[in-house]
Amino acid sequence: MSAVTATLATWARRTRSSFAPLAWLPSRPAPLRDAVAEAVAENGLVYRLKRWPDLPSAARTADVLRLLSVMSHRPVNRRWMLSYSRLDAEHVDALLRRLVDRGDVDVIDASGFPVQA
Repeated sequence: MSAVTATLATWARRTRSSFAPLAWLPSRPAPLRDAVAEAVAENGLVYRLKRWPDLPSAARTADVLRLLSVMSHRPVNRRWMLSYSRLDAEHVDALLRRLVDRGDVDVIDASGFPVQA
């Protein structure tokens, strides 16, 4: 029985050490204050999804749905959308225009918030 325990312990040490670099990947969402600081640096506007929009079938792509999913959980700015989604500026602007016109997003002017260091 001790051979089994020793084998499992060795395997666990190897597995933990080989996956250790993956533990700190930058896939975690940025805190709200970082989004606010980025928005102030750009144009001061952040967008948060109020309700899921009714999109035409051509606009229901994985990239758009992924972006809307993030927007439903936290506010993001245009620069973040361009940096972290696979959409180009033209598609991001068209999507934002559509969402704002239909009232599906809250547009927050973050320039009034204090930027924390």
